[in-house]
Amino acid sequence: MNAEAIISALGLPDSARVNQRVPKKLLVENGAPTAADKRRINEGIEEILWLASLKPNTIGVPDYSDDVREYLEIALLTVTLRQDAKASRLSELIHRAIPYPLFLVLLQGDITILSLAHKRRAQNEAGKFVLDNNVVEVTVSGNAPLSAEMNRRFLDAMALGNQPRANLWLLYQGWIDTLVALQASQLTGTFTQAATNEAAIARWEAVHMCRELETRIASLRNAATKEKQIARRVELNLEIKGLQRILKNETEKL
Repeated sequence: MNAEAIISALGLPDSARVNQRVPKKLLVENGAPTAADKRRINEGIEEILWLASLKPNTIGVPDYSDDVREYLEIALLTVTLRQDAKASRLSELIHRAIPYPLFLVLLQGDITILSLAHKRRAQNEAGKFVLDNNVVEVTVSGNAPLSAEMNRRFLDAMALGNQPRANLWLLYQGWIDTLVALQASQLTGTFTQAATNEAAIARWEAVHMCRELETRIASLRNAATKEKQIARRVELNLEIKGLQRILKNETEKL
């Protein structure tokens, strides 16, 4: 599953197409709080393309605005990264730099990453928007291959016509829920959409917990491999087994 297949699967009308380059200078000026982040953008990004603008007059989905959020447009961007770039950090910087909610497709060699993040109004700065909760990212190709059946189910679910269309906020949330469903399928081997909003929230929490547990287990395994004292190695292996049991329980919730 590559970027072209994903973008095609969205089924966007021609009226939404933009196909313009976005200068890195925009990100440097608006989304780089430190000198290190400025370097990450300048050295890590090869190209940014603004592929589509999803607005009421381009996709027929009403906008949304309340005291917390304003969803007037969703921007679809593809970002080509250099091989040694830190994709997760750059993804966050791009989301922060552009005021609209973004559907990001990150390309790094043979790896394709999808990244979405809700926005909310800044509490102390009128007209400013900040990230609302965590960035949701999922690798869909490269080092995270999926079965043909999972690919088909996921691409079908991502289609604009199969997402909520009451307003742009719910549309965006629908895409986030679909990404979380894909994350869950990478752990369970089966792709299914959550039946309710409550189920989607519970799934997101379980996926987040599973990822944290996997990271902790990997760290302990690395420590156990390097540990020279037998007693300490046994202790680490017991801790790993305990975390694996918790991981199994969390996976069953998906």
